[in-house]
Amino acid sequence: PQASVSNGGDAESGKELVELKVIWNKNKYDVKFCLDSTGAELKQKIHSLTGLPPAMQKVMFKGLLPEEKTLREIKVTNGAKIMVVGSTINDVLAVNTPKEAAQQEVKAEENKKEPLCRQKQHRKVLDKGKPDDVMPSVKGVQERLPTVPLSGMYNKSGGKVRLTFKLEQDQLWIGTKERTEKLPMGSIKNVVSEPIEGHEDYHMMAFQLGPTEASYYWVYWVPTQYVDAIKDTVLGKWQYF
Repeated sequence: PQASVSNGGDAESGKELVELKVIWNKNKYDVKFCLDSTGAELKQKIHSLTGLPPAMQKVMFKGLLPEEKTLREIKVTNGAKIMVVGSTINDVLAVNTPKEAAQQEVKAEENKKEPLCRQKQHRKVLDKGKPDDVMPSVKGVQERLPTVPLSGMYNKSGGKVRLTFKLEQDQLWIGTKERTEKLPMGSIKNVVSEPIEGHEDYHMMAFQLGPTEASYYWVYWVPTQYVDAIKDTVLGKWQYF
C-alpha cells in the first residue's frame, strides 16, 4: 500500500486539503496539501520530498506557479498534476554559467544597435501589417500563459507560426504549416523581445537556439501581456544566491 504523506497531523485538521500528484524527474509523489497554502509553501513541501531547494524549483500548474497566490486562488483541484523541473545545485551551475554570459553579451549587443523593428530583415515582415487572426492584446497587464497555443503570428519568412508550451514535457513547440519543431526549454539560451513601433501592445520576440545571433528564431506580433510569462516559462526565474 502506498504511504500517504501527512502534513503534521492535528495542525491541518479543520483545513481544506487537496490531493496533488507532484511529478519530478520521473518520480511521482502523492501529497495532501492545504488549499489555502501559497505556492511558496508548496515549494517548501516539495523541498522536503525531493531535496530540491525552493530557489532551484520551476513548478508548473497551467504555467509557472505564482509563489504569492494560494492554491485555491489558482484553482488547484483534487488530483491536479504539479510538474517540477529542477536539478541539483552542481548540475545547474555547470549548465547555467555560459547561459548567464550569453545573456549579458546579447544585452551589450542590443544596446549598440538601432531598434530591431527598423532593421531591414524585420521591416519586410512588419510591413505586411498585423495578421488577420492576431490574438487580442491587453496593454499594461501581465497574464499567465493561456492554456491554448499562441497563434496568429508570423515568423521571419512571413509564414504563420504558433507557439505551444508543453509544460509537462518542458518543451516549446514552434508550429508552421509545414512542420512542428519540438524544442526542450533547456536548449533555448535566451529570449529577447522588443515592442513593435507604432503597435506597442505587440512585441517581436526571438528564441536563441544556438550560440550566436544567427540562431535566433523570430516571431512577430506576440501580445504584450504574455511576453513576461513566455520569458519566465522558457528561461525560468531561477535565483541561486
